[in-house]
Amino acid sequence: MNMLEIILDKRYGRSLTDEQIRFFVKGITDGSIPDYQTSALLMAIVLNGMDEREMTTLTLEMADSGKKNDLSYLDGIPVDKHSTGGVGDKITPVLMPLISTFGVQTVKLSGRGLGFTGGTIDKFESIEGFNVEVPQSEFAEYAKDTGMVISAQTPDLAPADKILYSLRDVTGTVDSIPLIASSIMSKKLAGGAQAIVLDVTCGSGAFMKTEQDARRLAEAMIKIGKGAGRQMCAVITDMDQPLGRCCGNTLEMQEVYETLTGKGSKDVTDVVIELAVKLIQMADKADGMSEDELRQECLNRLSDGRAHLKYSELIVSQGGRIDAIGSPVYREYPFDAMHVTSPDEGYVMSVRADLIGKASVLLGAGRLAKTDPIDYGAGLCFYAKRGDKVRRGDVLCSLCHGENAQLDEERLFDAMDLVLEAYEIGPEPPESREAVIDVLS
Repeated sequence: MNMLEIILDKRYGRSLTDEQIRFFVKGITDGSIPDYQTSALLMAIVLNGMDEREMTTLTLEMADSGKKNDLSYLDGIPVDKHSTGGVGDKITPVLMPLISTFGVQTVKLSGRGLGFTGGTIDKFESIEGFNVEVPQSEFAEYAKDTGMVISAQTPDLAPADKILYSLRDVTGTVDSIPLIASSIMSKKLAGGAQAIVLDVTCGSGAFMKTEQDARRLAEAMIKIGKGAGRQMCAVITDMDQPLGRCCGNTLEMQEVYETLTGKGSKDVTDVVIELAVKLIQMADKADGMSEDELRQECLNRLSDGRAHLKYSELIVSQGGRIDAIGSPVYREYPFDAMHVTSPDEGYVMSVRADLIGKASVLLGAGRLAKTDPIDYGAGLCFYAKRGDKVRRGDVLCSLCHGENAQLDEERLFDAMDLVLEAYEIGPEPPESREAVIDVLS
């Protein structure tokens, strides 16, 4: 097998054979293929694409490049959820305890945030004492005790994907449906789940800017998953404005607590319930309830304390602290440093999530490099979102940093400028847009 021939085949638009793809993945994993040849093939894939068979083979080979989780110790069908990310995405910490009340057991491997996309692990780590480095050998014990465990992704899970991802990031080859889909699905398949629900976000704060591109990505991942023998479903959700009432680690986890006590915002609750219904059905735990009945039952469990009780169990099981009323104790609490007010009267037409995300990084809630420290108390709280009527001088949002953190005043004002740029005020209310756009299966 010759790597140059593989590059030329794809350069001229030919489909790669399974043997060629297997040779390529093995070579990047063991280091026998140099980065310059890998980069050349990645660019050829960006330009000429891959068919369904090629995508599935690439994904399966990447999933097989390292260790794979065996989830046979779980009670029932192992399920997993993946989000393509966004600003204010706090779905996982609500979703896991909710589906756990139905007897759905989950092992969730998540990542840290990079750029303006927040990381679930960072959010959980904002809770004092919470351990996000659970050894894989202890997953079964945690799952038996509480029905769930969340941990940082291990480096031996789909290592070929990590190599390709680092090269794509510096060679202009990130924007490719086959490469994005295979990257996501290789980790999901290696994670061991038999049923996977995808939350594919679209809009200014998502990787997929348009609904059409989100559908293309969702359809590609569904085909890969089904080709690998998995149950698959994708939910297209709106990320054109931040999700929920706030953005930032402690701030979002405080909103998680509110949602789990029946006081969550409509957009967060709608997305959580749509994903929960699909996961419960795929895990065969619906107990004969119709979709509508299941939605109502999920709402009931968010309101009556059952989901919150499971959340408390999860936190305590992984070393986190909770107070007397069951609220988590956080490593850093937000300090309200500045209010950003509306310069005009009218209706909020849009709130660009990408600019809000960049503002949150300036405040210290995110990182630009993996080694950057995080201020867990930093972030933004929203007092007006799309469709809300505002008067001149009304507070649009507040900018926060940790009570014990120091923030340069220039960065605070730069964040304010980004927020003012993110908000568009118009004379007429915009068309309403639901958080859940569509469901594909």
